[in-house]
Amino acid sequence: MVLTDRKKLARLMVIQGVSQRELALAAGWKSHSYLGRLLRGDVATLEVEPAVRIAMYLGVGTDDLFMSRASTAVAQNAPRRAMAAA
Repeated sequence: MVLTDRKKLARLMVIQGVSQRELALAAGWKSHSYLGRLLRGDVATLEVEPAVRIAMYLGVGTDDLFMSRASTAVAQNAPRRAMAAA
């Protein structure tokens, strides 16, 4: 999965009073370091299970925060297909 809006994730955490450690544990991670890297934009991808757990913990839909890698590839190739068809 690809994190589509790291600022939205950070806002949800602040609004709900959820710490990085708390959300990392909810995601199934032993440490909060990877979540910190996601929030800083150092990395943008994560496995499906932690993404679903994060969304559920924050009470939002998975598609509000994440996009599947396949959807990302399709979206990136769409402009190429449109140009090829023209």
